Amino acid sequence: MKRSSVLFIQTAFIGDVILMTAQLETWHKAFPQDDIDILVKKGNEKLFEGHPFIRNVLVMDKSAGKWRELRRLVKEVRLARYDKVFNLHRFFSSGWIAARSGAPVRVGFDKNPMSAFYTSRISHSVEGGQHEIERNHEVIQAFAKCDTSMPRLYPTQDDLMTAKAKGDYYVMAPASVWFTKQYPVEGWLQLIASLDRNVPIYLIGAPGDRGLCDEIINRAGDRPLVNVAGEMTLLQSAALIACARMSYVNDSAPMHLATAMNAPVTAIYCSTVPSFGFGPRSEQSIVKETYHDLDCRPCGLHGHKACPKGHFKCSEMRW
Repeated sequence: MKRSSVLFIQTAFIGDVILMTAQLETWHKAFPQDDIDILVKKGNEKLFEGHPFIRNVLVMDKSAGKWRELRRLVKEVRLARYDKVFNLHRFFSSGWIAARSGAPVRVGFDKNPMSAFYTSRISHSVEGGQHEIERNHEVIQAFAKCDTSMPRLYPTQDDLMTAKAKGDYYVMAPASVWFTKQYPVEGWLQLIASLDRNVPIYLIGAPGDRGLCDEIINRAGDRPLVNVAGEMTLLQSAALIACARMSYVNDSAPMHLATAMNAPVTAIYCSTVPSFGFGPRSEQSIVKETYHDLDCRPCGLHGHKACPKGHFKCSEMRW
């Protein structure tokens, strides 16, 4: 079978990149001889450290200027002479790179402003209940005709052994980029009170989430809570989630970390809903939603900086 070089592009948030790993698994299963490269936004390349079959990770860093970076990446991509480029991102920058890649095959979603320059365009809709994993797979469906894979990450064995050595524990990821996706502190405290008080809880997140985690710990009373926000890499966090009794997360990246590790997870949905197609896919997945019947929910595909109605009742749940 002829060996090809393939580039997958996903320059969105961490969660979107994690979901893209399902296409990498499917492609490698269908074409194990192919050279697979990926293009991601700066910071997300850390998800692929030590990955067993990714050849190169290209990184988009706009800190030196958007157009300068786009020109650099287009040059790099064209020099690589890819046979196929698959763009899973739906915005201009990635579309520009895919369109100017020089690859004979250029496939992506029709919502991308540059999709007119693709060789094939795929429809994308969040209506109908289809999961993003399935929507993404439609981009490669004409080529990789095998069963749809699930997302997967590859922490080191040392990371997994370190997590297992902690014994029995819970994981909580209380933060989110968006206010209306973030379960309030009072809700986390109610959840903590409902759990086995003898089992430690590790609070994970980015360095900027340490203050939120400290607040939860300070208000939780005499409970075994440990703040590790900002102290772990993305893959170390994935390993911690993989070995936990249960992880409690918002509709955010840690939920997708759990999916990629097929780990038990409880996903808490406030303003968004699982039917958008970004829900947990672990074998042991629980979705928690408000007990209110709200005509204002969902209030958008993404979160907001504040509740548009001012009451944030979609965050009220019972444990």
